[in-house]
Amino acid sequence: MPAVSAVRRRLAVTGIVQGVGFRPFVHGLATRLGLAGRVCNLPGGVEIEIEGPAEAVAEFGRRLRSSPPPLAVLDAVVETEMVLAEPPGAGFEIVETRHGGDAVTPISPDVATCDDCLRELFDPADRRYRYPFLNCTHCGPRFTIIEDVPYDRAATTMRVFPMCPACAAEYHDPSNRRFHAQPTACPECGPRLTWSPGPEPPTSFQEAALAAALAALDAGQVVAIKGLGGFHLACDARAELAVARLRHRKGRGDKPFAVMVPNLDTARRYARVDEAEARLLSSRARPIVLLEARAAGLAPSVAPGQNTIGLLLPYTPLHHLLFEGPRAARPLVMTSGNRSEEPIVIDDAEAHARLACLADGFLGHDRPIHVPCDDSVLRVVDGRELPLRRSRGYAPFPLTLPAGEAGEVEPPSVLAVGGELKATFCLTRGRRAFLSQHLGDQEGLLTQQAFERALDHLLRLFRVTPEVVVADLHPGYASGRLAARWAAQRGLSVQRVQHHHAHVAALMAELGLTAPVLGLAFDGTGHGSDGASWGGELLVADYRGFERLAHLRYSPQPGGDAAVRRPARMAFAHLHAAGLPLARAAKYLEKAEQRVLERQLETGFGAAPTSSFGRLFDSVAALLGLRTEVSFEGQAAMALEAIASDAAEGAYAFELDDSRPVAVLEPRPVLAAILGDLERGVPAFVISARFHAAVAAAGVELARLGQSRTGLGQVALTGGVFQNVRLLRATVAGLAAAGFEPLVHRLVPPNDGGLALGQAAIAALEAQPAIAAVGDRPVIGARGTEDVP
Repeated sequence: MPAVSAVRRRLAVTGIVQGVGFRPFVHGLATRLGLAGRVCNLPGGVEIEIEGPAEAVAEFGRRLRSSPPPLAVLDAVVETEMVLAEPPGAGFEIVETRHGGDAVTPISPDVATCDDCLRELFDPADRRYRYPFLNCTHCGPRFTIIEDVPYDRAATTMRVFPMCPACAAEYHDPSNRRFHAQPTACPECGPRLTWSPGPEPPTSFQEAALAAALAALDAGQVVAIKGLGGFHLACDARAELAVARLRHRKGRGDKPFAVMVPNLDTARRYARVDEAEARLLSSRARPIVLLEARAAGLAPSVAPGQNTIGLLLPYTPLHHLLFEGPRAARPLVMTSGNRSEEPIVIDDAEAHARLACLADGFLGHDRPIHVPCDDSVLRVVDGRELPLRRSRGYAPFPLTLPAGEAGEVEPPSVLAVGGELKATFCLTRGRRAFLSQHLGDQEGLLTQQAFERALDHLLRLFRVTPEVVVADLHPGYASGRLAARWAAQRGLSVQRVQHHHAHVAALMAELGLTAPVLGLAFDGTGHGSDGASWGGELLVADYRGFERLAHLRYSPQPGGDAAVRRPARMAFAHLHAAGLPLARAAKYLEKAEQRVLERQLETGFGAAPTSSFGRLFDSVAALLGLRTEVSFEGQAAMALEAIASDAAEGAYAFELDDSRPVAVLEPRPVLAAILGDLERGVPAFVISARFHAAVAAAGVELARLGQSRTGLGQVALTGGVFQNVRLLRATVAGLAAAGFEPLVHRLVPPNDGGLALGQAAIAALEAQPAIAAVGDRPVIGARGTEDVP
């Protein structure tokens, strides 16, 4: 018989291949195929050397690519021929991680408990029965416990828990699901639960701690519960007194709470859940999913004034234990463990200090959390995901930047610091863009410090040395000050990018586009290159720059942020600017405040101009009496969306003045029509529907104007206003019917949570021969501006 030809190959695998059971998978695959060789982690991925019959080696490569472990994401598998070993290799082994070099591999996000671990959790015969920290190579903590790479136990917070003999045996057994599972543990050697009835040392542990926490929840108390990425504040979501108490203590105003339910059946009791929403709820990421609420069941204070509810399913073993037995039907409020405007708490001692005034007891544990990571929030629109907050379960999974005009020339490494609200930052290395977890609004010192700690962590994990630093154009943002300080310490310049240009670029980047697009940037605020506050823009943009083709007519914003908090002030200003009667807005204002407003509007003092659609939504909500004051961003617009009727007919109409180089969309006819309908007693739900239809139609009209001037047919819908699903659907439908290709966010939020990706893409991909060494660079794309009236 002819001899079977043998080969030896090296496979360099990059992507998410560490911390996901990839080496055990490779070991098992090679063993089943009768191949020899080795596999090890490298700083940049995984290296495999495989030897055996050529046909079997080829089959190994095919299966590696087609059926990797559930959590693995393969970017590339590069094969090179090697000289056969002499004598031929025997057996396959996992070897120690090789350190050194500056290549890095992406890190897996934290992943919800898998079905195999859940079976063990509730199996009385299993040694991990009811153990709140069981996990395996397919699930459990990843990003929040990793301190450095390569991903080995010694580089995680689990290093303080030496494995017992039983766990060590599993860890070293190639046939075991926990083979090289770095966070593996059991009741004998792993983390343990603790219960403190107040800000004092723990009084109970393990099962007794869990029992004490459940009893506190049964009694209507608020319990701080330590999870994967930080503490939650929890209470019975059906108990109005408990929910109202939590809302009052946290100073949350009317901002909705998220609710955890044990399963999809319970979720359907409180919300309408379609197939796509069910898949997202039960996905490995386990995000909060914003759903259409059903009428009854939850306490009114969970989501006051809303027709949606944010639900999530359990994603840790501890969560599942909270819903065991007689408590299987009880929904729990699960809101971030922090005081209002502060970062989420991750440390037990810190929780006792900062959450003592919020919680009646603390269910903690001694597994350290290295980095905070809030829950992600998404909606499903027409069967597809719309991210509203990208964090746990998604971060720091990288996005891939499109190839620029330079082709394979590697772009510079970039640090982009995003905006002020819903802050994230973005680091790029090559064409990988690592968008951070959600870090909150950057208005307080504690959130700014959390931002800097998260930045230090990702710089270390991904071995990035930024060559370019990018910030928003706004001169007062804390993120901009951080960027300037950080850059100055390293002798770098700060590149400033206009807010809405970055929004459009973020959507282009996530879709892999390089050619210019039309951008409808409908937003709450964003510093314009003419000094005004923008937010109702038609841009033509690519990564090199933008041109402003049209905008919503400027109206004064009296008192700046005061007008954001008091929509009645903004309504008064819009009516004044339009030359319409002021009475409908004035009735919500004190006489003294009216006089101050009139003075501001006459002189322009303290009343900077704005073209924001967000502020126009606020004004209409105020005119309808829905929200004359707000306690959180977007509250008035959410109330306006919530009441709009699908049965309402008709639409208002904006006027478009395209006689000038930068066209102006005039809101006066819409405001006048609303006042007229109010006088005639037209219901608010009809007025809201007509207003939404008018804004969607205006988007289509602006797109037509853009196409007539540029010939472009792709229209990017971006900015915080397009979180409004009613508006988004209507605009997409209108654009498609008019022959345009609407572009919608699917990977990063349309709000400021995606801003850093756009900034980074602009800096990495714009056609610049060199980066300036000192001083701030000029604003990119400051074209298409005009004097502010």
